[in-house]
Amino acid sequence: MFVLVAAVLWAVFARASESAGQRQSYVVKPGDSLWSIAAERYAGDPREGVWKLKRTNGLATPSIYPGQELQLP
Repeated sequence: MFVLVAAVLWAVFARASESAGQRQSYVVKPGDSLWSIAAERYAGDPREGVWKLKRTNGLATPSIYPGQELQLP
């Protein structure tokens, strides 16, 4: 019985570890592109990083401008 109660309480109060951290932002500099930001910040194929940046920031196109603040996934 105790194990069942403990499991239910854990399920109710447990939070995803991803939500524990504060999201980082990046201010676009002249000459930056989503590709260059992704290549600098994420290991592996930059295309996945570009896709994540676009999705996280609600971008329909890869166009960005200096001074724009992007949320990093």
